[in-house]
Amino acid sequence: MYRFLLTPRWWGINVFVVLAIPFCIFMGSWQLGRFEDRVQDHETATTQHESARREAARPLAELLPVDKATVGKQTTVTGRYDDQLLVPERKLDDREGFYVLTLLRTDGGRALPVVRGWLPGEPDPAKAPAPPTGEITVTGALQAAESPGSNGVSGRSGWPAGQTGAINAATLLNLVPYDVYDAWVTLNEGDSGMRAVPVSAPQGTGLDLKAFQNLGYTAEWFAFVGFVVFMWFRLARRELELARDAELGIVTEDEEPGGTGDAGESAESAGSEASGDEVGEPRAGLTS
Repeated sequence: MYRFLLTPRWWGINVFVVLAIPFCIFMGSWQLGRFEDRVQDHETATTQHESARREAARPLAELLPVDKATVGKQTTVTGRYDDQLLVPERKLDDREGFYVLTLLRTDGGRALPVVRGWLPGEPDPAKAPAPPTGEITVTGALQAAESPGSNGVSGRSGWPAGQTGAINAATLLNLVPYDVYDAWVTLNEGDSGMRAVPVSAPQGTGLDLKAFQNLGYTAEWFAFVGFVVFMWFRLARRELELARDAELGIVTEDEEPGGTGDAGESAESAGSEASGDEVGEPRAGLTS
C-alpha cells in the first residue's frame, strides 16, 4: 500500500522534506539568536549608561574612538564655543523640537560637537540661547556619530543655513571651516534653561524595528517547518487514498484522460458498427 513512497517522484519529495526541515529550523534558530543578542545588547547598554553616570569623567582622548564600550561614558573637555547649529526634528517625551548644537574648539584646533540642550517647537535661532564666552570646561556623556536615516535621525538633505540633520564629522565639515571630532557630547544638565538630551544607545543595540524583524523572521521559519510537514502528510494521504480506490476498482487504470476506459470502448464499438454498415450491408439505392 505504501510502495508509492519508493517511486522516483516521491524520492524527490522525501529528499526535499528531509533537507527543508533542518534548514528552516537552523534559520529560525539563527534569527532567534539575533533577536536575543539585540535584547542582551540593549540590557547591557542600559546598565552601562546607568553606571557611566556614576563614574568619574575621563579626558576625551582616552575614550576615542567611540565604540560600544565607551559610548555613554562621562568625558570632560576644555575649549571655547564657536559656531552654533540647530538640529531639527528631534523628539523628547513625544514632543517635537530641536537640539542646540555648539562646536567647542579645543586647544588642538579640532572642534567637539556639544549638544547643550533641547527646545520644543520649530527650529528658530532666536530661541536658542547664546553659548558662554571664554574658555569653558564641559562635562557630559560621549555619543557616537549619527548616521542619517537611522535611530530617528532624519535622512533629509538641503537643510536651511544654520541647521544640520545629523551630528557627524562628514556633515559638519561642510558647514564649518575647521576639523571636527567624529563624536559628540550631550551635557548632563541643559545649558541656559534648556532640557538635557538623554544618552542614546549605540546603533544595533536597541529594541528597534530590526530587532522585531528578527523575531518575525523566527516565527516565519518555524511556520515553514509546519507547512512542509503538513503538505507532506497531505500529499501522502491523497496518494494512499488513490491507491486504495484503485485496489477496490473504484478507479481503474483505463480511466485516464484522453478518451480511454468505458467511454473509449463505446466509441470503438460505435465505430465498428458504422464500418460494418458501410462495408457489409449494401445501400438501398444500389440493390438490383
